[in-house]
Formats: sequence, structure tokens, C-alpha cells
Amino acid sequence: MTVRFDGRVAIVTGAGVGLGRSHALGLAARGAKVVVNDLGAARDGSGGSSDAAMAVVHEIREAGGHAIANGANVADADQVQAMVDAAIAEFGHVDILVNNAGILRDKTFAKMHLEDFQAVMDVHLMGAVNCTHALWRHMIEREYGRIVFTTSASGLYGNFGQSNYGAAKTAMLGLMNVLHQEGHRKGICVNMLAPTAATRMTQELLPAEVLPLLRPETITPGLLALVSEDAPSRMILGAGGGCFAETKIYETSGVALPDDELTPEAVVANMARIRDPEGQREMPGAFDQTNKYIQMAANLRGISLEKKD
Repeated sequence: MTVRFDGRVAIVTGAGVGLGRSHALGLAARGAKVVVNDLGAARDGSGGSSDAAMAVVHEIREAGGHAIANGANVADADQVQAMVDAAIAEFGHVDILVNNAGILRDKTFAKMHLEDFQAVMDVHLMGAVNCTHALWRHMIEREYGRIVFTTSASGLYGNFGQSNYGAAKTAMLGLMNVLHQEGHRKGICVNMLAPTAATRMTQELLPAEVLPLLRPETITPGLLALVSEDAPSRMILGAGGGCFAETKIYETSGVALPDDELTPEAVVANMARIRDPEGQREMPGAFDQTNKYIQMAANLRGISLEKKD
């Protein structure tokens, strides 16, 4: 199978440099028409310039592809809607959204100003929400869509000094799970990419000797798979250095405590059993967990949940 995007239109945010640039070039090389979105801001979100986005557009066009630049600030819902409207006016429709734009304002939580926490949430989380919401009905009506949220190991596993970034990146997990449920029956696949790449966002955080291994181009094949015709949905794809893995959230089998043991002391005493990974499994949805607890509690108390005729 050859992955192609002929006839497809993609919006890639934060596409002037780094991962976004690599994604935009990768999509265009395989036939997609691309909206190259980039505010042109510094790593902390300050400033702005269209030069980076235009450079990527020129690169795509020189290779025979189709692309337009857009400088919308993803944190501004009105600007995002105008970007989507311009994309549809230019290309007729939008099939793919890659939420990649981001900023960093790292500090320990004790030293962080709430304005810096909010600014990172606004770009990473609300920027992704704004772009996705602006396209959602369009994709529902066309019964086709491919959406990727860019998460991070800093959110999934934690990283010192990045409470704002980690919170924003993990919040996308809940968004992906719900949108998968709401959109999958309408042909919309929603996934997350968890990249480890050497970009301007990370180059000061990684040893210099490993930077060549973590080029953005080693991530983009995973992104292209997540937005392909045969894309999965509700997947967290880890990627870095040409390596790919899936991240999942599991719930342990746990324990059911009788009424006379419903105390914090009993929970502490059973902590090893509660945390025992044997038999752990994924929960497809929130009520799967609810039903699990109902069944466990009923079994413990000898209550039958079978429906009576």
C-alpha cells in the first residue's frame, strides 16, 4: 500500500519551522494541498512574522505542490475561523488538521506566573480546540476527517519545570477520546502524536550529540500514517529517531471492599493489590469503568444484575 493524499487538503499549524514544516512538506510531497499556518512568533510566543510560513510555501511550490500561507494566531478563535474560511475558499474543502503549534514558558511551578501558565494553555490546548472546532461541522457534513493533536512525553509522563506545557498536552488526551466517540461514526479519525524531536522547542533541553538522531523528518512518517486513508483512531503514537510505539492507559483489576472495610486504612492495606498490573485492561469509555465497578460491587455482595423477565 502506498500512502497518498491526492485530492486532500491539510491545515498544519506551527508549520513554519521544525516538526510542522516537516509535516507540511511530507503531506505536500504525497499530493496534499497544504495550508501552512505559522504566526512566526518566538519560542515563548512573542513577536510574529510571515517569513517562515512563506518560505515553506515557496519550497512546496518549487517542488510542484500546492500551498498557501496563513499567519493566524491559533489562540484567537476569530483568526482561526478566518483561516479555515480562506482554506475552503481556496481549495474547496479541508480533510486533514494537524494541530502542531506551540510555545514554551518553562519555570518551576513555584516560580511560574499564572499568565505564563495561561499563555501556554491558550496556544497548545485552546489553539487545538479552536482549530478543531472551526473544522468539526465541515468534517461531519463531508463525513471525512483526519485530526491529530500533538502531545508530549512531558504531559504523558512529566518533566521538571513544565507544569503548564504538561497540563496542556495531557488535556488533549481527554479531547481526543471524546472526539473519537463523537466523530468516528462520521468518518473522522482523531489521534495524538507524541514526538521526541530536535527542534527549537527542545534543542536546549537535549544533549548536542543526540540532536542528529532526532531530526523532525524521523517523526513525520508517523504523522502521515495517522492522517492516511487507513488511519487508526484514538491512538497515541510515540515517535522519535525513526522509532514508533503506542502509548495506552490501562486500569488494574483492583479490589472490591465490603461495607465494613470501607475505610482509608483498608485502602492503604490493599494498595499493593490495587496497583497489581496483572489483568489490567483498557477502558473504551467512561461507563466501561462504571459498569466494571458496579459488577465488582454486586459480585461481592451477592447481588444479581441480570434483567428479570
